[in-house]
Amino acid sequence: MKINESWLREFVNPALNTVEIGQQLTMAGLELDALEPAAPDFSGVVVARIERIEPHPDADKLRICQLDHGGEALLQVICGAANAAQGLKVALAMVGAKLPGDFKIRKAKLRGVASAGMLCSASELGLEASSDGIMELPGDAPVGEDFREYLQLNDQILDIDLTPNRADCLSVYGIARDLAVLTGDRLNTLDIPEIDATIEDQFPVTVEAAEACPNYVGRVIRNIRTDAVTPLWMQEKLRRCGIRCLHPVVDITNFVMLELGQPMHGFDLAKLDGGLVVRQANADETLVLLDGKEIKMDAATLVIADHSGALALAGVMGGEGSAVEDSTTSLFLESAYFTPEKIAGKARAYGLHTDSSHRFERGVDFQRQVIAMQRASALVLEICGGEAGPVQNIRHPKYLPILPEIDLRRARIAQLLGITLSDDRVEEILAGLGCELSSTATGWTVVPPSYRFDLRIEVDLIEELARIYGYDNIPSNSRHWSPRIEVLPEAQVPVSKLKGYLSDLGYQEVITYSFIDAATEAAINPMLKAKPLANPISSDLGVMRTTLWGGLLKAIQHNQRRQQKRVRVFESGLVFQQQGDELKQVAMLGAAMTGRLFPEQWNQQQRDVDFYDIKGDLEMLFQTMAIPGNISWKPSGHPALHPGQSAEVLLDGNLVGQVGALHPKVQKTLDLD
Repeated sequence: MKINESWLREFVNPALNTVEIGQQLTMAGLELDALEPAAPDFSGVVVARIERIEPHPDADKLRICQLDHGGEALLQVICGAANAAQGLKVALAMVGAKLPGDFKIRKAKLRGVASAGMLCSASELGLEASSDGIMELPGDAPVGEDFREYLQLNDQILDIDLTPNRADCLSVYGIARDLAVLTGDRLNTLDIPEIDATIEDQFPVTVEAAEACPNYVGRVIRNIRTDAVTPLWMQEKLRRCGIRCLHPVVDITNFVMLELGQPMHGFDLAKLDGGLVVRQANADETLVLLDGKEIKMDAATLVIADHSGALALAGVMGGEGSAVEDSTTSLFLESAYFTPEKIAGKARAYGLHTDSSHRFERGVDFQRQVIAMQRASALVLEICGGEAGPVQNIRHPKYLPILPEIDLRRARIAQLLGITLSDDRVEEILAGLGCELSSTATGWTVVPPSYRFDLRIEVDLIEELARIYGYDNIPSNSRHWSPRIEVLPEAQVPVSKLKGYLSDLGYQEVITYSFIDAATEAAINPMLKAKPLANPISSDLGVMRTTLWGGLLKAIQHNQRRQQKRVRVFESGLVFQQQGDELKQVAMLGAAMTGRLFPEQWNQQQRDVDFYDIKGDLEMLFQTMAIPGNISWKPSGHPALHPGQSAEVLLDGNLVGQVGALHPKVQKTLDLD
């Protein structure tokens, strides 16, 4: 997540420089990936005002601008931008200014008319990738002020890599809250006034999928201005956090998401039919998203719909048909809490990943929807004008998360951390993180805040104490330890010895995934049904392996495709076999060979390996193990092995393994030579 330092310092302003702030956050688990300047290096650019503008006598597209730049006399600059107009505040690069790309401004004559400077666009200053026309500044921009100082461009952007459990820090305020506890500085709370309704308008909302959406907040705002423009201060905050400005309403919802961590969405009220319904999608129901992509949804997908059909993919992205446009005059603002388990994976299933889905999947504060609505309403009325209706809050408390009461023991803190923290320090840290504490005989009963989904048991709280106290402040002590030699029966051969022996025979150890694709597993071990994964990493890792053969054959396939014909590999590990309702884990040893018998050489006659080579290696392995029992061999009927070139391995009449050549049909299925 990208945040800019100046915005962070609005909430907490420690006596630390940028690098020290990054070090503090990194040591607290909020790893700083990169520090970037808010703007490229340039100088000599000031705020100016176009006092007069007239056509160039010898060029249709050029105009002569007389500018007030805070000096004694007006400055003449030739400009070809279509949006240059009298009274406009602009960014003026004076003679001698250096712009990004080592571009220096000099006096010039354009078609015979002198020009002493250049009016700059956002792209010429390195603030945007591309832009149309010169940069237009607000009317209250102070003429003559250095442009970098005016926009605070000597700012730094912190790129912070958050672990999935720290969704509470996916906002500027969330990171400021942690930084305030780390440094002991005061956290400036947001003063969000309650915006009273000035009209009675409401839009009907029904929540059918209450378990997936236990809290839905909405509000109608009418008569917003169509000529409203996102203020420059908001544009800059969004830009520095990596978000592109689109429309004042969209920008406001993005701003609130960055500030408070609550994703929001705005619908064009005129495009809604009848009323909103939060429901599961109908089978094969389609939706055209904001990016123009059409998706076909399944019944497990949560949508926001009206009476005519789906409008938005809940918690992921809005639809094109109800999007806010330049002509929009009436809004319906949405601020909701979606259950993370119901949202997780939905964006990825449709090939999407958005700022909203990133937050909803990890969990947003389920008590912040109304606060976010009030903040967004205030900004809409301030920037776009309009009249707000009452806040509609549809809440189903029985489906909202329950905050646990966690017993925290003093003795357990000392036992796990090896240090003693005073009661005052413990209370200061946990209260600063938003926890509610009450004293008990052995310690405290702690209720975590609604934005901390990762605090559920005692060790979670102790981890927070260590994190805020500082890992580097915990001393390193050498502990006395008396090692005990484990008793190992002489008749038992450790797996490590078997691995060493197989290595001596020319095999190389491989470690493969415990998951494999269902087609391969069915081809090599059709007698056992593999356990499917509820949420696989990918389709080729969809089931749990019932045999080691799948991974070994994949390793051989990988080598053969890279012209490595002679391969000998082995693996030891667990396989997972379904026996009734129980998934049994069985330790196995497997090996495979293919190609020529010997490495390429001149003094031995070559041939391809066959059944007797691997059977011979297995017999030598048994001799090394000195197995107390009778090993026998019996023709095998395993469907993945070649009939007549395979055998079952029996120990005292009990089946312990299979050995043989791969069946030609399986070879073809797996594309093996």
